[in-house]
Amino acid sequence: MASQASLLLQKQLKDLCKHPVDGFSAGLVDESNLFEWSVTIIGPQDTLYEGGFFNAIMSFPENYPNSPPTVRFTTEIWHPNVYSDGKVCISILHPPGDDPNGYEYASERWSPVHTVESIILSIISMLSSPNDESPANVEAAKEWREKRDEFKKRVSRCVRRSQDL
Repeated sequence: MASQASLLLQKQLKDLCKHPVDGFSAGLVDESNLFEWSVTIIGPQDTLYEGGFFNAIMSFPENYPNSPPTVRFTTEIWHPNVYSDGKVCISILHPPGDDPNGYEYASERWSPVHTVESIILSIISMLSSPNDESPANVEAAKEWREKRDEFKKRVSRCVRRSQDL
């Protein structure tokens, strides 16, 4: 019998195929595994990431939607909210409940109402406006704040490389 998670993921995949959303494409990495998705995010217009094609893997836990997926860019990306291994760090991907570090309200963290679409749209928003207050990549955040020209050059290189893939 199919699990709640697999039924929900199947529905979300079907919805995205029927009604594609501007700015990204998503599908399964392997047709036999609903829990691992391949995502391509198109760098948003009027941002430093414009024109880039950023690939990521979205991995869902067995207890989705009660727990959040993880999202990891496989394309090189320089951003304050992306760890050096490509893992995305945004509030909605943090486990539900109170933040043990006190940085986020519970309402900002994961909620089962989020969908693949809302997660990816949040990541696109993150590309548009980095949060350098609690960065995943401290070096990128510091460069974003203090050496904006250097930051822009590094992002430009990532965009160019993403276009060559």
